[in-house]
Amino acid sequence: MKNFELFLDHSGISIFYMKIGLGFLFSFLITFFSIPTITKISRRKNLMDEPGVRSSHMRKIPNLGGIAIFYSIGICTSVFAYELFDLYKFLFASLVILLYVGVMDDIVVMRAYKKLVAQIIVSACIVIGSDVRIRNLFGICGIYQINYLVSVIFTIVTFIILINAFNLIDGIDGLAAGYSLICSALFGISYYRLGPYNFPLVVLSVIIIGSVLAFLYYNLTNYRSAKIFMGDTGSMLLGFLLAFTCICFIDIFIDRQLPFVPKYHLKSAPVIAVAILILPIVDTLNVILIRLWNKKSPFLADKNHIHHKLLRLDITHKRSSFYIISYYLFIVGTAYIFRHTNVNLLLGIVLALGFAGAYLPDFIYSLRNNRLKHNN
Repeated sequence: MKNFELFLDHSGISIFYMKIGLGFLFSFLITFFSIPTITKISRRKNLMDEPGVRSSHMRKIPNLGGIAIFYSIGICTSVFAYELFDLYKFLFASLVILLYVGVMDDIVVMRAYKKLVAQIIVSACIVIGSDVRIRNLFGICGIYQINYLVSVIFTIVTFIILINAFNLIDGIDGLAAGYSLICSALFGISYYRLGPYNFPLVVLSVIIIGSVLAFLYYNLTNYRSAKIFMGDTGSMLLGFLLAFTCICFIDIFIDRQLPFVPKYHLKSAPVIAVAILILPIVDTLNVILIRLWNKKSPFLADKNHIHHKLLRLDITHKRSSFYIISYYLFIVGTAYIFRHTNVNLLLGIVLALGFAGAYLPDFIYSLRNNRLKHNN
């Protein structure tokens, strides 16, 4: 805990703001100057993403941008938020394993079960080894304190779902990266408001923002030679880190007797966390339900994702990403405004709004087709 005592005095606060500024600057610059080299090597060695069933692009694009994101976050977190690696012993090891699995999958396409085994190992390391767990549901479905074994299993499943959910929303330019940026900003602001003990997590959030901003510059560019995707490497890393920050956020509000940790209490903390990550959660649940309804494998690739529905309305990638992120930010705002409402009611509202957003493009598409038929 001694590393965190520094944040409790005035000199520590000054150092904290310096870490935020330098963490953002260096994470941005490392990613920004790494990607052109990665792009050049990818094109030279033909390490490209081929258009497929789920693809929304029509040409081969380098897909190893996640390497730059890892490089940036790994270096900057080690320097500016090293307290996290001291407190959570298996955090860096988990990131390295995900990097290896992601790069292998982006280059040679790994079998799904091998990726799942790696994700289970990574999740178990951080949950059991670093004790990052969902310990309490604050009354959701009448559940409060969770038994240790159930907590471990539930948290591992949560990590796996969120890692894969972020992979699934990475289907159009700017969506996964843009949403990761927004989520990191929301968690970062929340950690900042919750006091000095959480400042290392604020720095981590800022580092993710800097790295993702630099990636977005290349991901959203109109120059073909500079364009790059984050691939499974980037989406799995970001999904894992956002799951990690999400669970740490929920954990803050549990009444545990830890030194230097002020007591906070917000019954709706798990619902606020769900609201922040509502897009990947709803999108994943929605496509799985559609596949099961159509008696297809839930792992079968298709174009039933929210971003695919917007593209069907002839909306560009950038506008689709903007509309989706804006709508789900509205859900976060709604959850925050009604944060003192009954936790089960609030969860119902958040999920209802989330699924409404998933089917809104279908409704608009149907209206447009009916209008065209009527005019003809």
